[in-house]
Amino acid sequence: MKISENNTPKIITIGTFDGVHMGHKKIIKRLVESAENSSLESAVLTFFPHPRMVLQKEVGIELINTIEERKQILQHTGIDHLYVYPFTYDFSRLSAQEYIEQILVKKLNAKKVIIGYDHRFGRNRNADIEDLKKYGEEYGFEVEEISKQDVDEVAVSSTKIRKALKEGEIEKANKYLSSHFLLTGKIVKGKGLGKDLGFPTANLKIIEKYKLIPKNGVYVVKAHIDSEEVFGMMNIGYNPTVGGSEKTIETYFFNLDKNLYGKEIQIEMLKRIREEKKFGGVKNLIEAMKEDQEFSEKYIHQLKTK
Repeated sequence: MKISENNTPKIITIGTFDGVHMGHKKIIKRLVESAENSSLESAVLTFFPHPRMVLQKEVGIELINTIEERKQILQHTGIDHLYVYPFTYDFSRLSAQEYIEQILVKKLNAKKVIIGYDHRFGRNRNADIEDLKKYGEEYGFEVEEISKQDVDEVAVSSTKIRKALKEGEIEKANKYLSSHFLLTGKIVKGKGLGKDLGFPTANLKIIEKYKLIPKNGVYVVKAHIDSEEVFGMMNIGYNPTVGGSEKTIETYFFNLDKNLYGKEIQIEMLKRIREEKKFGGVKNLIEAMKEDQEFSEKYIHQLKTK
């Protein structure tokens, strides 16, 4: 999504906003309130691909959200504008002044920038917030500095969320996110093993290789399919009991009799039930899945009656 010329004066904040967690929302709340008090419009400027995906291709990166998930969440935070600027090698070579003049001033008409005390920008990230303040005086925009405490809170929260997800602590991750962790993808044909076991599953394919997938195991999940709220249990892993060798994300939705092949769906992860295990045989696996369903249905009932 490229930035189009827009002459409406704006207050802007800039960042990756991966996860759009409590720390991010605190900053965005400040942005929205500042815009309302100044009779300006609020805007978030973010970038995709992530700079490390362009400048450090050999280093694998795992993000809490895909770019589409990030856009979806940010667009529900009360901001007036969301700009996703394409991060390219050529863009990374812009000098600090070129970036300020071409993007913040000419394209976005920034009148105020709310940014972290440690923000760096321009070629080789050689400009800092003091440089930004000088450019602000030159180009006519104000700079409001986000404190070290607030910036550190954002960084720590992102680290904690990633750690929780990798350890399967989905409820802890959801608490930091102040929303449910999402998996978004297309339902594709699997091997049909779930159906043979009496638990027909929807096999979710996520094309974004950078998306962080939680620790293998069985989870309670929720989705909205054709405007209907449905619950189920998801297995992330290799299906070792039946000799699986490829990692899959499979969900058995309770009380749902629909052909989901080809559908794009978004699944919210609620709670981890157990580790993925290799059972002594298919019979033991089916018994375990029945127990998983019983656990899930009790948990869902508790959720609905809270």
